[in-house]
Amino acid sequence: MKDYAAILARPHTGELIERLVRYAQIESTSDRHNQDIPSTPSQWDLARLLVDELKGLGIQDVSIDDHCYVIAKLPASPGLEKIPAVGFMAHVDTSSDVSGKNVKPRVVVGYDGKALELSPGWTLDPANFPELADYAGDSLIVTDGTTLLGADDKAGIAIVMTAFNAILKDPSIKHGPLYAVFTPDEETGKGMDLFPLAKLQAAACYTLDGGKGGEIESECFTAYEAMVRFKGKASHPGYARGVMANAVSMAGAYCAMLPRSESPEATDGWYGYFYPHEIQGGLEEAKLDILLRDFSDEGMERRMAAIKAFASAVEAQFPGGSVTVELKKQYLNMKKKLDESPRVLELLYAAAQKAGAQPYSKPIRGGTDGARLTEMGIPTPNIFAGMHNFHGRFEWASASEMVLGVDTVIELIKLWAEA
Repeated sequence: MKDYAAILARPHTGELIERLVRYAQIESTSDRHNQDIPSTPSQWDLARLLVDELKGLGIQDVSIDDHCYVIAKLPASPGLEKIPAVGFMAHVDTSSDVSGKNVKPRVVVGYDGKALELSPGWTLDPANFPELADYAGDSLIVTDGTTLLGADDKAGIAIVMTAFNAILKDPSIKHGPLYAVFTPDEETGKGMDLFPLAKLQAAACYTLDGGKGGEIESECFTAYEAMVRFKGKASHPGYARGVMANAVSMAGAYCAMLPRSESPEATDGWYGYFYPHEIQGGLEEAKLDILLRDFSDEGMERRMAAIKAFASAVEAQFPGGSVTVELKKQYLNMKKKLDESPRVLELLYAAAQKAGAQPYSKPIRGGTDGARLTEMGIPTPNIFAGMHNFHGRFEWASASEMVLGVDTVIELIKLWAEA
């Protein structure tokens, strides 16, 4: 069992918890249906607050552009100006899967390992979430069960802000040029679409957008979105024989073809999936959006071929109807690119060990802005941020793992200065 008391006694704990609780209360839910960046005006509220706080730390070079990208540059310690610059990134938006409005975070100090009532009707129970039992003695930040917490990725933001504050307060910590980067719309998959890459002159970057303490992620899904559109023919149902092509039925038939054994709820580890994410429509037109995920190029090619084959099969079943498929790339598995920059990961593992974490490799069953940034030429693996059950009502964060995250960032900055 971890010595939670010793970890929580480190100097960053109070600031970290205060930051997460405060950030969590600021609504910043993104909207996947809006193509603007940012997709919601509420994201500006948190982004502008971060600009003010970064300036309040004493960082002079802080900017926010017309699309809500916040970039702060901390100059190197004297004599280390030529050390490669390193960035640390988190995203301001939260998932729209569950409401992020009127979030009421609560801090549970010295969690006893038992069922925890969040509010009447909502209980966080180790019987349903077995890993909770391992956190007896830790401090947890939880919701009241009516909203998500937003630790994804406000825990990451809190870690970056706390680490930079610690560095600025302690001149004995020598460092090269550093960047803090906060992005909008990561949850919609558009977080890097308009990113001002020229402003981030870094040799490497690290996202703070991970889960359990010690997790280091350098491999993620390759992700595509399939937008399947069904065109039917309307008719009076009493006289529909040989005339009607029901777009609702077509969409249902298509969904039924998606293999249940390759759904999110039936897969884990390195297994990909088909994920019907949203459906709407009526008799003449229906729309079905499907997320495709796989860790290999070959696997993704198979999935895209299957999506097209299912469309042809549905058309054959519904004379007079038609099905179109549009495939859109969202992000690629970052493993190949990161394998070309082994030092980026070597330093991260060493830093996590120095911080007292037990680092291990785990694939991201999703993606981060780091995957996109890696594609754009800056290798960007992902660091744990202590978030659990994210995107749901039972989301919670581990204060001790967040503390380990801060110390990992600080140790990583020191190692880059020595490299």
